[in-house]
Amino acid sequence: MKSNAGLKWKLGLFMICAMVLLVLGLFFVGKQKHLFDSVFQLKAVFNNVSGLKQGNNVRFGGLNIGAVESIALLTDSTVLVNMSIKTEVHKFIRKNAIASIGSEGLMGDRVLILSAGVGEGDVVKENDVLVSRAPVETEQILSGLKTSADNAALITQQLAEVSYKVNHGHGVLSRLLSDSSMGDNMHATMVNLKKGSEGLSENMEAAKHNFLLRGYFRKKKKAADKKKKELEEEQQKDEKKPEGN
Repeated sequence: MKSNAGLKWKLGLFMICAMVLLVLGLFFVGKQKHLFDSVFQLKAVFNNVSGLKQGNNVRFGGLNIGAVESIALLTDSTVLVNMSIKTEVHKFIRKNAIASIGSEGLMGDRVLILSAGVGEGDVVKENDVLVSRAPVETEQILSGLKTSADNAALITQQLAEVSYKVNHGHGVLSRLLSDSSMGDNMHATMVNLKKGSEGLSENMEAAKHNFLLRGYFRKKKKAADKKKKELEEEQQKDEKKPEGN
């Protein structure tokens, strides 16, 4: 008898624990899927839902505000997505909001993202259809990453070839870096150019004071002064004009 009583007591305790776990599980699942929240319905039409499934989260401003209620084909090229949204965020969603499909990270579950539209708009109503934006496919992202990686590999290879040639004495750049005589020659050339420009400036100054060329330089200076005066007079006229003309 005592054995039967102990067995019944253990069985009863097990059933109570199982019921508690079941209720807690239903509570957390319902909370996650917003089964116990006051909700309203919104819709969006896509050409491709890109892996979106019933029960996936709906986000607005980075927060989960609802879930995908159902997904149905309208035609061979359009898909209708029904959303259950928490009533408490109803006042923040405008009719010009845009629905798009994203993902939890690069390879995570799909989510439906609502973003605010441009400008002001009226608050959405029950069963309104939002404007949608085509989703970016994972294949497109991976293709872009592959192209970038290929370009980076090509650039790295080319830099390695240039570095090898420079280190082993090939090309003008290598000779310029390793040959001190070439550097000395370039320095001497720059010095000669500087001396030549200084000599040219001295010759020009001497020519200005030459009796035969003095008239030419005076005429050239007068022309420059006249041009400068005309520009100043034109600028003064523009400043005197009333605004709006």
